[in-house]
Order: sequence, then structure tokens, then C-alpha cells
Amino acid sequence: MPQLSEMAIFLAAAVLAVPLFRRLKLGAVLGYLAAGVILGPVLRLVSGVDSIMHFAELGVVLLLFVIGLELQPSRLWVLRKSVFGLGGAQVLVTALVLGLAAIALGLTWQSAVVIGFALAMSSTAFVLQVLAERKELTTRHGRSAFAILLFQDLAVIPLLALIPLLAMAPAMEHGTDAWLAALKALAVIAAVIVGGRLVLRRVFDVIARTEIQEIFTAAALLVVIGVSLLMIAVGLSMSLGAFLAGVLLADSEYRHQLEAAIEPFKGLLLGLFFITVGMSVDLSVIGREPLLIVTAVIGMMLAKAAILFAIGKLSGYTTDSARNLAVALSQGGEFAFVLFSLAGSYGIMDAVLVDRLVVVVTLSMALTPVALALNDAVSRGKRTARVEEFDTIDEGESQVIIAGFGRVGQIVGRILTVKKIPFTALDRSPEQVESVRRFGRKVYYGDASRLDLLRAAKADTARLFVLAIDDVEASILTAETVRRHFPQLTIYARARNRFHAYRLMDLGCELIERETYRSSLHLSEQVLKALGMSEWQAQLTVARFTAHDERTLARQHAVYHDEQQLRQSALEAARELEGLFEQDREDATQVDAGTPAFSPSDVR
Repeated sequence: MPQLSEMAIFLAAAVLAVPLFRRLKLGAVLGYLAAGVILGPVLRLVSGVDSIMHFAELGVVLLLFVIGLELQPSRLWVLRKSVFGLGGAQVLVTALVLGLAAIALGLTWQSAVVIGFALAMSSTAFVLQVLAERKELTTRHGRSAFAILLFQDLAVIPLLALIPLLAMAPAMEHGTDAWLAALKALAVIAAVIVGGRLVLRRVFDVIARTEIQEIFTAAALLVVIGVSLLMIAVGLSMSLGAFLAGVLLADSEYRHQLEAAIEPFKGLLLGLFFITVGMSVDLSVIGREPLLIVTAVIGMMLAKAAILFAIGKLSGYTTDSARNLAVALSQGGEFAFVLFSLAGSYGIMDAVLVDRLVVVVTLSMALTPVALALNDAVSRGKRTARVEEFDTIDEGESQVIIAGFGRVGQIVGRILTVKKIPFTALDRSPEQVESVRRFGRKVYYGDASRLDLLRAAKADTARLFVLAIDDVEASILTAETVRRHFPQLTIYARARNRFHAYRLMDLGCELIERETYRSSLHLSEQVLKALGMSEWQAQLTVARFTAHDERTLARQHAVYHDEQQLRQSALEAARELEGLFEQDREDATQVDAGTPAFSPSDVR
């Protein structure tokens, strides 16, 4: 266990490195690894890496417990085709190809099995963070990446159980009693599943009634560590026990509370684990064998990308979607560190091979942002090459043009469809167009800010233009084009926020709906009623707030370019609103007396 001075060094390294790497969009995992490399091989500020890593492995144990908690059968059932279809194909095919390559290089079959499956894994934390930052989680390749990563997380569990059995394999070949040890391990797993199902919920029922949060947290940690120790006693990994404990509690009413109690410990210890992995990286490996390491990194990434691209195309993806999926998941993952470390401790792989593989996985993660940037350049080149290409639009005239057929545009389109009102829907995302068309809806590929496309869509004869584009700059550009060339066309627009609304108001859009604004007002009304306010009072409060906010929006539109005036206007509006609700308190007194002064509709 690290000493107090070493803990201070670790915390300082994490606090400095992780925000920097997040700001550079390289991910927290790479930040931890870089901090470890600086503390260990570069500056040598901390010694005794092996003992610290054994302690830090609790972070991986807690991570597996949380994954088990989130593994609800209903969630898996909804995603079953993507998870077990795409994910299963990716892991099995990649493990087979890379495992055979390892055997061809002269490694034992046990090492080849571990290497194949470990390198088939991608970085869940890294990929999901990058896709979220790029706003690609809801795209087709983003959803597929999530499903594949979920299967990889599940696949880690049997692999953790497999590694000790692989270590027993030579003994089994010589007729020892290792088969008995394997049966004993399976019996303990069955006992944990049956006993945990019967006991754990009752234990947490009793502890929850004490209403002492720290005892609940202690009980959660005790369950994780206790089951993990039981697994160690029969020769299995701690992580497998923690995962089983999480699965047993996945459907319990304490699932969210357990996750909240474990999360701080998991985050810190997992970060410490990645720091110790970085500390254990042997930089001299790169200096001694640069050609081998570079070849291994590029070979692994290309092999994984090729397999993922083929799976995507066979699943009916467009070339762009399949390529995006392939690049996003081409790196190695954090679970590879866990599997290599475990395989090394069981003697399946020697320390030199483990060091090489850790360097390969780390470098592949570091190269992922570069691969994504190259992929973006290819995509931009393709878009530029087809700039004059868009779908041919039917000659029939439509009263309405919808620009942007995502969440908002599709709801407008569905309502117009049921009322038999013809419309023309445009979207510049090929993935979105393809996705919508699969459900039988008609949408045209094209950039609505282009004059030639708007003319083809008969913007000169349409009555309404619904601007539902998600991207703010693309929305403004489209509004400018419509207002300049089709001034007779009424624009009803969706705004992401107040500043987007101000810019649309500059362009003379007639109706501007701020995203989530109406649903937020409705939610506020329900909250007030739940807190004991009468329905009339809740409606009046929300109506008064809405009227005041709309007046404030119109007033601030005149000064939003001046930050100082805008800030002063916001302060004045807050004081004005406070004064209005002082009057509401007096009105509420009258209401309670049965003499309402006015109704919510009067605020309008």
C-alpha cells in the first residue's frame, strides 16, 4: 500500500495530468498512463510499483462490480442483436486472427489465447468519451460501438476465469488433480450465485434501515472484497467475484445507492491502477525494439479496423459508417492491462512479453486521436468531392419544408403526415437519412443552406420553413440563406439556447422554440404540485415566469452583443422576477381565502 507521501504524489499527478489530457481531447485514461510514465520510468519518484499495483487492482475489482450492477436483463434484451451479434463477431474473429498471428510468431497456445482476446478489447472509457465529445453516440456507428463495447465488458468475465484454467492446463496434461480444482472453482461460483441471491438483499434491507450512509458504504465494500477473497481462495480472480456480486444486485432496489457509494472509490483506485500501469511501462523496450513495437501497434490497429469494417459492411452499413466504427474501436483497451497482468502473475506469459504488450496497447490508445483526425480528413474530402450531389427531389409542391430531420424535425413530420399535409424533409447526414428511410419515412439527403437545393425543394412556393437543424452554425447559415433569397417564406425555428435564439431573432424568424424549454416548464409545474402547491398556484407560477421570461428575452435581444449590458439586464430581470413573486405571495393569500384575483390565463 502506498505511503502518505506517495499518495500525495499520485493525487498531484492525477490532478495535473487528467484535466490537461481531457482538454486536449485525449481522454482521462491516457492522462493517468502519462502521469505514471512520468512518475516511474522518467523521474523515478515512486518505488515499489508491484505492491502499489496489487492495491490499485481494487479499482478494477470495483469497476467490474459496477458493470455487474448495470447488467440488467431488460437492457441486454433490447440490445441483444447488436451486443451479441456485432460484439460477439468482433471479439471472436479478432481474437482468432490475432491469436493465430501470435502462434505463428512462436508463442504457446495459452499465451496466444490471452493475447488474441486481450487485444480484441477496445477502451470503453476512451471511446465513449471521445464519441460523446464528438456528438456521435446517437449515430449508427456510435450505437454500434456502444453495443460492441458492452459485449467486450461482458467477455472479460469468462476470460478472467479462463486465465487460471489456462495456467492449470500443463498440469492437466500430466494427469494431476487440477481437474478437481477446476470443479471446486465452479462449485464456489454456483454457491456464490445461489447464496448471494438468497442472502444479499436481506442483508442490505437490514443495513438500509439503520439509515447510516457510511455503514451502507462499508457493507457494499465488504460484499465486494469478501466475494473477491472467496474467489482467490479457489484460484480465480477477484474481478470475477466482484462482477458476480454486482449481477446479483442488478435488479435490487439498492442498485443506484450501491453504485453511488462505490463510485468515488472506484474512480480513484481505477485511476491509481492506470498510473501504476504507466509506471511499469518499460520505455527501454521502445528503444531496444522500435521496429517490432511500431509493427505490432500498426498491425494490431489495422487488423482490428479491417475486421470491424468488414463486419459493418456485412451488417448493411454505409462505407462511411463502417469506416467510422472501424477507426473508433481500433485501439487496445484498459482491460488488456488487467488480462496481461493476470496472465503474467500466473506464469502464462513472461515479464518481457507483458512489457511489450503493455507498450503496444498504450501506444495504440495514444494514436487513436490521430487515426480519428485522419478519418475526419477523409470524410471531409469525400463531402467536398460530392458537394454538387444531393438527392433528386420530387416535382410535387409541398406547403412545408423541414430542414433537419432529427428528433424535432421527425415529430413535426409525423404530425403533418397524420394530417395529410405534404412536406419536404432535408437532412445533410447520410447516416440519419439512411436510418430514417429504413423506417419507411421519406427524407432527402442535402444541405439546406445551399440555394440550389432549396430551389429544387420549391422553397419559392412553400408556405412554411421549419428550421430544426441541431448544429447552431449550420442553423444560422440556413436561416440567412432562406431569409435572403426567399423573404416571403415564414421561418419557424428551433433554438438550442438563448444565444441561438437571439441570432435567429436577428434574422427575423417568426417563431422560435427553445429546446427543452416547454418540457422544463411542465416539469417545474409538476415539481411545485408535488411539493404541496395547489394546481392553480403551480399553473399561475409557471405562467407568470413564462411571460416574464419571454419579455426578458425580447428585451435582452437588443443588448446581447454587449456582455456588460447583458449581465446588467440579467440582474435587473432577476430582481424584477423576485418582485413579481412577492406579489404572488399576496395573491396566494387571497386564493386560500377563496377570492382569486386572476387566473393563469390572465398573465398572457
